[in-house]
Amino acid sequence: MALQNGFSINSTPLDESGETTPLLKKQVVDVDDSVPPQCCSARYNLAIMMFFGFSVVYGLRVNLSVAMVAMVNGTNSQPTLNSSVGHECPVSSHGNNNGSQTPDQPDGIPQYSWDSPTQGLLLGAFFFGYLVTQIPGGYLAGHFGGSIFLGGGVLGTAALTLLTPLAAQLGPYWLFGLRALEGFGEGVTFPAMMAMWARWAPPLERSRLISLSGSGANFGAFVALPLTGFICHSLGWPAVFYMCGGAGCIWAVFWFILVSDQPGTHPRISTREKHYIINSIGKDGGAHGWSVPLLPMVLSVPLWAIIVSQMCANWGYYTLLTSLPTYMDTVLHFDLRQNAFLSALPYLGGWAFSVISGVVADSLLEKELLSVTAVRKIFTITGLLLPAAFLVAVGFSGCSGVLAVTFLTLSTTVGGTSAAGVFINQIDIAPRYAGVLLGITNTFATIPGVVAPIITGYLTKDHSLAGWRNVFCLSAGISAGGALVFTLFGSGKVQKWALAEEEQEQAETERDGLIPT
Repeated sequence: MALQNGFSINSTPLDESGETTPLLKKQVVDVDDSVPPQCCSARYNLAIMMFFGFSVVYGLRVNLSVAMVAMVNGTNSQPTLNSSVGHECPVSSHGNNNGSQTPDQPDGIPQYSWDSPTQGLLLGAFFFGYLVTQIPGGYLAGHFGGSIFLGGGVLGTAALTLLTPLAAQLGPYWLFGLRALEGFGEGVTFPAMMAMWARWAPPLERSRLISLSGSGANFGAFVALPLTGFICHSLGWPAVFYMCGGAGCIWAVFWFILVSDQPGTHPRISTREKHYIINSIGKDGGAHGWSVPLLPMVLSVPLWAIIVSQMCANWGYYTLLTSLPTYMDTVLHFDLRQNAFLSALPYLGGWAFSVISGVVADSLLEKELLSVTAVRKIFTITGLLLPAAFLVAVGFSGCSGVLAVTFLTLSTTVGGTSAAGVFINQIDIAPRYAGVLLGITNTFATIPGVVAPIITGYLTKDHSLAGWRNVFCLSAGISAGGALVFTLFGSGKVQKWALAEEEQEQAETERDGLIPT
């Protein structure tokens, strides 16, 4: 790929504001002739492996949400007998004669008397460990390469998942500790993914590659939730953890055999594709070394816009991910299999829209219809503000299961568009440090995963419609706030502190060659 002025399409001279701007087709000669086919390419094979990896990751993460319905002795965990708020919605309308009692389990399967706050703590335990390894994982993946951390994180989490039935039998504290350890292992996976794409994703294919690989999360939730319900009903809840853990171990074997950290070390990549990736990414595709510009990062307004927006977006996402099966059970009174399928339905739309949004975003950039900043803001606003409106509608849908499921599905479906917005913005503003930045932003964005299930547990102690309405409206308000913050302060420009010293020096002498973004 021929380049002008010594820059790749991933770096540019400084603009008048002191920031840098990704260059697109105007600085590339004969781009169309140099782009190798996407089908069966090494970079798209990597995206597909990541897609299935994150499907497994989210299966390991959400399996407890549905299994909890079968694990808990519903008779002892329901509101007091003289309270009618737990039965505001009719049971018979969904064909469940047992109300929100625990579904039948095969003989010999244990059940536990955990109240609603305890369940909230157990559902949030994963995120206590998940918080700890985000930044170290991103830092180390950016220096050493991400494949060992992504594969090892999934493998460790899968192995620990196999111990879940034993931990539950020992008591809630043991289960809490095990889930926290699972989060500890899984915390490195997303930062490692971003560190790998910093070396693998050509700038004009970033949106679709990262969205495709990350969409495995929604697809995993869609598959795991109904599958968990079916396994719980047929084989008992312990089988869920054995099967999910086994799937993770099998995926890890293929990952370590097929994947390389960067194009230059991949044994099966074509020479044409290797040169295309390396030349299009340029110097920013290398390791960042041991030192990182911490102070400029802390003072970076665009980075804080990502942090705040992802925290706000994840509040609603994690609320649904961990608590939606409980809402389906205790308020709408769906039986276990209905519960699992309907809880999964929203994530099918989210998966589809996240993949589509990546393709559309790259198309807008390739055709130079919008700047990187504009594209990221549009997809973020769409993915946060519209889902907030649908969540409010869920809160006022009353006992109508049809309305509740429809609005929940619309909320999560439209929310998938944010995959091409704020959730990949780290690689726009600092490609060299993308893994570290995702570790930082995901650390903050994981806080809702810890807090939201606990708050939901306390707001819904009586399983009333009013309590769940507060849950949905709170999530909607926080999500809308995140859209506002990113609209005001977000950016798609490469930041000055993200360039190597020689690039900064060269950039200062090339101001006249700037193409605005």
